[in-house]
Amino acid sequence: MHLVYPAVLAALLFCTGLYGVLARRNAVLVLLSVELMLNAVNLNLVAFDVWLRDELHAGQALTLFTIAIAAAEIGIGLAIVLLVHRNRGTADIDRLRDLREDANDPQPAGEDAARGEKAEAAA
Repeated sequence: MHLVYPAVLAALLFCTGLYGVLARRNAVLVLLSVELMLNAVNLNLVAFDVWLRDELHAGQALTLFTIAIAAAEIGIGLAIVLLVHRNRGTADIDRLRDLREDANDPQPAGEDAARGEKAEAAA
C-alpha cells in the first residue's frame, strides 16, 4: 500500500477542518470542523499502522481511543452549545462573551451610584 494517498487525503481533511475552525462563526460548525481534524489524525494513525506492519497494531488502538474521546467531546460540546443557545438565543461565537459586561452598561449600577455619591461628597 502506498502511504502517499492516505497521507494526502488526511492533509486535505485536516486543512479543511482547520479552515472551518478559523473561518466559521457558528459553534456547531466549529465542533464539526474539530471532528474533521480528529478524523484526519485517525486516518494517519491507521495508515502508518498498516505501512509499518506493526504487530501490536498500536495505531489502530490509538484510533479507538481517539474515537472514544471525540464522541465524549462532541456530546459535551453539543450540550454546552444547546444550553448557550437556549439562554442567549444564538450560537454565534463572536457574540458569546460570558465574562464581559454589557456594551450599554459598562459598570454595574451599584458602582455608578457609589461613585456619584463620592463625587457629591467631595464637592
